[in-house]
Amino acid sequence: MTLAALALCAPALPASAQPTGDLGLVVERASGSLLVVDQSDRASIGRITGLGDLSHASLVYSPDEQFAYVFGRDGGLSKVDILAQTITARVMQAGNSIGGAISDDGRFVAVSNYEPGGVRVFDADTLEMVADIPTGSKTIGLVDIPGTRFVFSLWDTGETWIADLSGETPQITRIKGMGTNPYDALVTGDGRTYIAGLFGEDHLSALDLWQEHPEPQVILPSYAKGREGLPVYKMPHLEGWALAGQDFVLPAMGQHEVLWVDARSLQETGRTTTHGQPVFAISRPDGRYVWVNFAHPLNDTVQVIDSVTKEVIHQFTPGPGVLHMEFTPRGHEVWLSVRDAGKVMVYDTETFEKLGEIAAESPSGIFFTARAHRMGL
Repeated sequence: MTLAALALCAPALPASAQPTGDLGLVVERASGSLLVVDQSDRASIGRITGLGDLSHASLVYSPDEQFAYVFGRDGGLSKVDILAQTITARVMQAGNSIGGAISDDGRFVAVSNYEPGGVRVFDADTLEMVADIPTGSKTIGLVDIPGTRFVFSLWDTGETWIADLSGETPQITRIKGMGTNPYDALVTGDGRTYIAGLFGEDHLSALDLWQEHPEPQVILPSYAKGREGLPVYKMPHLEGWALAGQDFVLPAMGQHEVLWVDARSLQETGRTTTHGQPVFAISRPDGRYVWVNFAHPLNDTVQVIDSVTKEVIHQFTPGPGVLHMEFTPRGHEVWLSVRDAGKVMVYDTETFEKLGEIAAESPSGIFFTARAHRMGL
């Protein structure tokens, strides 16, 4: 009776209230818009327009999942309300941007820039700039780590910087010797291991961020030795979802394979020959299977690899231009953006049955709100 009385006294939700946990955004790169999608209904429920050049766009979410911060290729930083389906703030903060991150406490949004280079940090509420960190270089691989800190690498100088925003002014730690032309990076979900891929050298570099003075460690040395490098049609992407069980699975640069590395020892544990040059190698949330898509001209195909046997167990062709994949939070479904078909396609991750599709305008990145609670995404 007491519980019933409390229930009667509880404020009623507005008739228009919409929970955020089941929502997501799909980047429509050709039209500068975001498609708002509902996971349970496998349907679009709205569109947000006026976001500029989204040809290489990414986004992050506020801790409450209501707001997304969109990083446009044209240097635009936009804050959108996913419930109201509107832009609440927008600044043109640079000439050419390549992604960003939000701090662990949700106070700051950092943007990684090609032109003029460096990183700029903004108040998450107002989008007022609170820090400008010039580097004299294009910056890549920007991720958040605990302690209101950001980590990023410098294409031109082969350095990795750690920016601590916990105090009144940013404190910068510079780590030299990461390697020639880092092109992307990932950080593990605990914020400990940072791995940078290198365009100019035949290995990757790792940092143990739990060390007081992190030192670069070479991993996968000479992984392409003795083999001709293929033309790189699209840079591979490295993200925190690369951890499958106890191994990282990493796309090989200029090769038709993925590379397996023990997450503790950072020693190679295997290789898997793939259909083409991998772009994304994404572990299902439980780590058992890894889904891989490929660069042009073989970008109509997806392969699924068993992380135990490291063998391809399934291959299929969703359609032309598979650009991105996103798992539902517990991994029972995967959503694929098929750009040249103008569709987002949804598949069961156990049976590989196609469950539905959503019309979209040149879709690329798919971002579910569960990302708000994961580091490095």
